[in-house]
Amino acid sequence: MNLMKPFSESTEQNKQVILAIIQPLFSKLKRVLEIASGTGQHAVYFSQVMPHLDWQPSDLENALPGIQSWVNESGLKNLNPPIALDVSSPNWPQQTFDAIFSANSLHIMSQQHVKDFFSNVGRVLDINGLIAVYGPFNEHGQFTSESNQHFDAWLKSCNPDSGIKAFEWCNELAQKAGFKLIEDHPMPQNNRILVWQKMA
Repeated sequence: MNLMKPFSESTEQNKQVILAIIQPLFSKLKRVLEIASGTGQHAVYFSQVMPHLDWQPSDLENALPGIQSWVNESGLKNLNPPIALDVSSPNWPQQTFDAIFSANSLHIMSQQHVKDFFSNVGRVLDINGLIAVYGPFNEHGQFTSESNQHFDAWLKSCNPDSGIKAFEWCNELAQKAGFKLIEDHPMPQNNRILVWQKMA
């Protein structure tokens, strides 16, 4: 039986604006680990338009069949089968990567998961490796828009441990883990792309 491919309208809408930011960043890189690949749409699109990259999608176990259906249909040689990755698990990939990309993930995670994300990513990133994270962030203890406030309330109604995270808190976690913020891009729909680099 063929699995129906999962589909996210927001992923379809944001892929080009995200590409505009990450394409220059990733132009000289080789291996990218995508954390929380979701439906798999980003993995296919970015692999297609950046064929020099070896793209490794990952997510929790239950998301893998949907991602695999996108991978299978794409036929892309530089797009790997998705791997199971829980950011709080000790079972991270053995190989290292030039960059980590993650979209719409930190606000889904609990605070502990976000702490584990930043404390563990350094294990799989080479020196000078990049973390590029897309999504909404609070700033100075405030929501940056009314729509983000409503979104946060909806997230918490689905899972009380989730919710939009504070930029300052995430940046502090990154710094403690040996990363330096090098870029901060405002994006449509009150989102941002934050880019950190692993220091020597």
